[in-house]
Amino acid sequence: MPSTTITSREFNQHVSRAKRECHAGPVVITDRGQPAYVLMTIRDYQSMCGTDRNIVELLSMPEGDEIAFDPPRLSDVMLHPPATME
Repeated sequence: MPSTTITSREFNQHVSRAKRECHAGPVVITDRGQPAYVLMTIRDYQSMCGTDRNIVELLSMPEGDEIAFDPPRLSDVMLHPPATME
């Protein structure tokens, strides 16, 4: 899979072009001349990591009850909009 290299400045100026180019392979983004980031499609990322399942599928597996999953509780602040002053 070929990769493209662009500077962080080029990336900032041409995000759409970088997104198009990552369909042909990863786009390496440099920072001060050194490779710093890689932009790739989510499909390529999932293929590379082997993580093409979502959390619902993972927790519904037979061994899903053995997975430690304790999500943080939402605070009341997040559940209720702030009072407005009229």
